Amino acid sequence: MSDSAKTDGTGVTRVADVAGLGAAAVDAAGSAGWRRGAGVATAAIGVVAAGAAVGVAVERLTVGRGVRRKARLALDSMGPYGTLRGRPGRAVAEDGTELYYEVDEVGDAPAGSSGGAQEPLLKRIFGRRPPPPVTVVFSHGYCLSQDAWHFQRAALRGAVRTVFWDQRSHGRSERGRSQLDGSVPVSIDLLGRDLKAVIDAAAPEGPLVLVGHSMGGMTMMALAAQYPGLIAERVVGAAFVGTSSGGLAANTYGLPAAGMSVVRRVLPGVFKVMATQPELVERGRRATADLFAGLIRRYSFGSRDVDPAVTRFAERLLEATPVDIVAEFYQVFAGHDKVEALCTFAECPVAVIAGEKDLMIPSAHSEAIAEVLPDARLVLLPGVGHMAMLEQPEVVSGCLTELLAAAAGASCERVAAARRRV
Repeated sequence: MSDSAKTDGTGVTRVADVAGLGAAAVDAAGSAGWRRGAGVATAAIGVVAAGAAVGVAVERLTVGRGVRRKARLALDSMGPYGTLRGRPGRAVAEDGTELYYEVDEVGDAPAGSSGGAQEPLLKRIFGRRPPPPVTVVFSHGYCLSQDAWHFQRAALRGAVRTVFWDQRSHGRSERGRSQLDGSVPVSIDLLGRDLKAVIDAAAPEGPLVLVGHSMGGMTMMALAAQYPGLIAERVVGAAFVGTSSGGLAANTYGLPAAGMSVVRRVLPGVFKVMATQPELVERGRRATADLFAGLIRRYSFGSRDVDPAVTRFAERLLEATPVDIVAEFYQVFAGHDKVEALCTFAECPVAVIAGEKDLMIPSAHSEAIAEVLPDARLVLLPGVGHMAMLEQPEVVSGCLTELLAAAAGASCERVAAARRRV
């Protein structure tokens, strides 16, 4: 273990020098590139974003709107984030919704690379063993898309088979059909069944490693709750990044109790406007772009030192999610409870990663997951917020590399055991 990653005696890895561990991970990865109508809604979100709004107000006193807009466009053009593409495919969910996914196969070289850059990573993961046919399936979080895994995709590309998919109503996936016709509301359990459909289409056989951030981690838990046999038979590793197994109804998002009380009273009306008058709210969101940018920074990242191009990338991901989808999905989290389903992952290597300054899903939720899975590796990142995979991509990718090495061993053991049974 790097000197920058210290274990406190309880099995928790606290990364004291994030940059140090990141440098080691980058080296191991071959230095692969690795951040009234609308007025009612805006006012309510402004309550949540009070701290961000103060910063925006100061910025407006010193920087003109046109200059800020040009700066955003410049950041959009200079950042290559979210541009990696793989072999496209579509899975069909139980209600007919088409779920978009992409596959990166072993041997697919990173852009501008001959492929040799991945050799150190292959050796680190598999050693002298031939690579097992593991497929890593990445599930993204709320209001994001598969592109949120840009840095991890770049780091692992060519070394292992990977699947990236867009959850229903997000990214390039179709708007949920059963939600459009009002027949079935969206739920975490439904997302778990969507993940099963993607696995059936993109990775119907062979060992799996599941990786999920935020809502994506909850999706993995819902898969386990409904298909425990799949986990037991095929999953050889799992990573939960900034997620929760339940208890989110009590979350305060970093607000004092009085402020959260106001927000909870206002939110139902806000969501009604967002669902019934999305165009009006979208205009309001565009008109208050600076406020939303400050809100995104506050709730995505724990540090002010994040590359501005990465921050802008996160803004673009979140801005791409229609406001009616924001409202529709937000309401599923309060009832999420999958503690029992976590036990299904007890027989495989597990990594639990969290930012200690996460306001969306506090790191205590990750610690609770690790309590249910005492053999899991818990990695807490000081000063890091909710978007750990963008804020400290090298560290998260390094943790996934170590997980894959453990999963490769578990896969070989499982194959050997199956042969002994025969």
